[in-house]
Amino acid sequence: MSELQGAAGAVLPVVPDDVLPVVPDDVLPVVPDDVLPVVPVVPDDVPGTRRVVLFGPPGIGKTTAAGVLGRRLGLPVLRLAPGPQDARVPYAGLLELALAAQPLPAARELAAGLDGAAGDPDGAGASLRLRRLTAALLRDAPPVTLVVDNAQWLDPASAAVLRWALRLAPDLPVIAAERTWRPEAGGHWIGEDAHPVRVPSLTERQVAALLAPHRPALREVARIRTAGGGNPALVLALAEDLDRTAAPSAARGAEDGPALPPAARRLVGEWLGTVSEEARELLTLAALDDRPDRTLLARLAGPAAGALLAEAEAAGLLDTDRPDGQVRFTASAIGAELTARLPETARRLLHARLAEASHDGLRRDRHTALASDAIDPRTARRAARAAASARLRGEHALAAELSLLAAQRTPREDTGLLTERALTAARDAAHYGDLPRGRVAARFVLEHDTGPARRVETLIALIDASGQHLDDADHLFADALHAAAGRPDLTSQVLIRQAVWANVSEGDPHRACVLAEQAAALALSAGDSATGALALTMQARVQRILGHPGSEATLGHALSLPRTAAVPVNGAPQHLAARHALFDDLPDRARALLLPLLVEAERIPDAEATVDVLRSLAEAELRAGRCARALEHAHRAQALTDRTALSPAPACYTSALAEGAGRSTGTALEHARRGIDAARHEDNKVFLSRNLYALGHLLLATGRPKEALEALAEVRDLERQQQVRDPSVLRWHADLAEALVAVGRLDEADDLLADTHRTATGLGRASVLPALARTRALLEAARGDYDAAARRLTGTADRLRHLPLERGRTLLALSHTERRGRRRAAARAAARSAADLFTAHRAHPWADAAARALHRLEPGPPEDGALPRLTSAEERCARLAAAGASNRDIAADLTVSVKTVEATLTRVYRKLDLHSRVQLARALAPAADRPAGG
Repeated sequence: MSELQGAAGAVLPVVPDDVLPVVPDDVLPVVPDDVLPVVPVVPDDVPGTRRVVLFGPPGIGKTTAAGVLGRRLGLPVLRLAPGPQDARVPYAGLLELALAAQPLPAARELAAGLDGAAGDPDGAGASLRLRRLTAALLRDAPPVTLVVDNAQWLDPASAAVLRWALRLAPDLPVIAAERTWRPEAGGHWIGEDAHPVRVPSLTERQVAALLAPHRPALREVARIRTAGGGNPALVLALAEDLDRTAAPSAARGAEDGPALPPAARRLVGEWLGTVSEEARELLTLAALDDRPDRTLLARLAGPAAGALLAEAEAAGLLDTDRPDGQVRFTASAIGAELTARLPETARRLLHARLAEASHDGLRRDRHTALASDAIDPRTARRAARAAASARLRGEHALAAELSLLAAQRTPREDTGLLTERALTAARDAAHYGDLPRGRVAARFVLEHDTGPARRVETLIALIDASGQHLDDADHLFADALHAAAGRPDLTSQVLIRQAVWANVSEGDPHRACVLAEQAAALALSAGDSATGALALTMQARVQRILGHPGSEATLGHALSLPRTAAVPVNGAPQHLAARHALFDDLPDRARALLLPLLVEAERIPDAEATVDVLRSLAEAELRAGRCARALEHAHRAQALTDRTALSPAPACYTSALAEGAGRSTGTALEHARRGIDAARHEDNKVFLSRNLYALGHLLLATGRPKEALEALAEVRDLERQQQVRDPSVLRWHADLAEALVAVGRLDEADDLLADTHRTATGLGRASVLPALARTRALLEAARGDYDAAARRLTGTADRLRHLPLERGRTLLALSHTERRGRRRAAARAAARSAADLFTAHRAHPWADAAARALHRLEPGPPEDGALPRLTSAEERCARLAAAGASNRDIAADLTVSVKTVEATLTRVYRKLDLHSRVQLARALAPAADRPAGG
């Protein structure tokens, strides 16, 4: 028997092919590494890790995970895969084992023993003989990993024999993959100390890789992951919808939910088949409620509810471990399939049961409406009243559903009331960002009222509901403009939406400005001052972006117009005035403008407007150094966003900034990355720039300049594409320059600072200059002029007394500069001032950074190898050179040019009075490694 180095690094015997068949790799599905489920690495020193139970629902990837884990063990795989028909046949599993291990003599003996036991499978003698023969086979087999796939169908008789035999072969690795196993319920047949591993669902990025052949729209990835719960097989089955040419499922009634493709229905049906009929009935009731919780389900199922929920959770169908007591399907497709199975009569009866059991009045009204006949005036009135109550309570999703139910239950002959309720439903859907329900409501209006005003109002509501998710934007805008022909008041409302679309989705602010100007002229010519103010506000917003000198005059005109009708709060000129105050570093003025707007937005209620005002308030409080208040506003915006169908990108941006300044950099980075993913999915260029900026800012603050540089360079490219000229709108310039300084690209940083300073000065944007001055000082320090750098930083800090966090950051930069200039007392004073300032304003991550700087400056022996006269970029370059790296290698490692490396090393040699790399290596060597006397 020869030997071969195994995959795990061990020396493994090679078994001839005619002795033991080895399952080839192509039997175990192989998918790209970034699509594979994340299989936990089981350490060798954990007891029982040679026995692993992989469990999870159908399609989650247990077979793939078992194959991956088997290959990691580096042994040939002996694979069993019982089917459903085998579960009722005694010893079917042992027979499969005997046939798979042929022609080993012990395998032939086991097969013969099974033939002998066929006449009396329940006999004690036969059972004992089979245990002995199975133990002999496992003992005599060459080293293998036994993989039992679909172990839930292993017959009980075989499982009992294997349980006994495996105790006598403790060194045999065994991997069992099955659908449902509760580790807390007791030992497994592969061993009492089996290591349980729930196969995790795919992440959104893995789902994107899996769906790549279908070329989905980016936003479809998130939708399919939610529907499929990250289950690979279910995700692929749901992807059949991506290949259809039919209209999207939103064309159906919103209460019915989207119909699943046939393959997805089969898979979900198989998954639901893993639980009892009683559990499925309870799950159906949960699927019919919009917010099911344990209390409701206990009222419906009585004492058995706990056990039934535990059964469903063990099968991976439900997530019940939520602090608010609510239960959620792990894949929304489960609920969709449960409700799709129900005949209409049965569905109404179940809604009636839910109405009786509901402990919430609004949900009782919802179920009552859904339990009624299709047309019922009394139910329609009740649903309309409930929708109004839901709005006041801030339950925007429920308000949108109830208002649509009110329209659907309204008699068709009452056309005026029907279209009024349907238009209300469309507006509710717009406030919530619910495009499918908005489409259904819009169809009601357009089918029953052909007047231009109603038609335009409806199409506008549909556009507003879409957010950035509008595939047929051109068609909708054209339809709305056609309906508004001859009506300047209506045309202006459509043009405002086109301007927003051009700016956010197309990245064309010049076109947006022209459209907004046209809208303002039309609205004011028609005497519609409310719409005129909205259009002028949009025009002023884009003018500020473009650096147009008339921005403030346009905004002033908008503010001067009387408010003759309600307008979206986040589109009102007062909100833009608050944003401009923020751009100009006047946070208290911004806050004073925003607080009344928040009250108005919450009273309407308008979820998107409320989020936008909360975000602006968070930025204002952060700029003023009130970190706790900023966090509170950011958390409220994030929570409201997560409860609705709004894009997460805006709230994630604000959360990243607030968390990064006031609480946790790690959490802040998570928010920024989530915002980036969402913005990419939605093709939202504005908030892609902002979330990338937040990411780069955070990475720079945590000492990761190379990673920061990558994010901030993309911001620069996006801002150029969007033709953003005003540097006060998004202040990435100073951070990008600082990252360039940190990696030694000093000339690029110099050019960027000069260009930005010139633009800011020309536009009168004095608020941008202090950050540029701080980075200019860092550049001077990097070039060795510590005195000039310290003077500039001191003066900048004095000018930032009204912005505590910016002042603290500047003092921290001063401390680092003084330390490099070997003025430790001045460095300590600056670091202490920064620490006191950050602590007073509860900017905990920055306070920690200042504390670390102070600790480094405490009196004591110098650190080995510390070179206070070198900048961080020079020191990194010097250490790589001392280690023997060539200039080309250093350039590649630091992502700079070879010429930059040469210039940096020249400065290092001059500062340290050295003439060769040998001297450099000796100068950088720790004291303990230096020759005596050297």
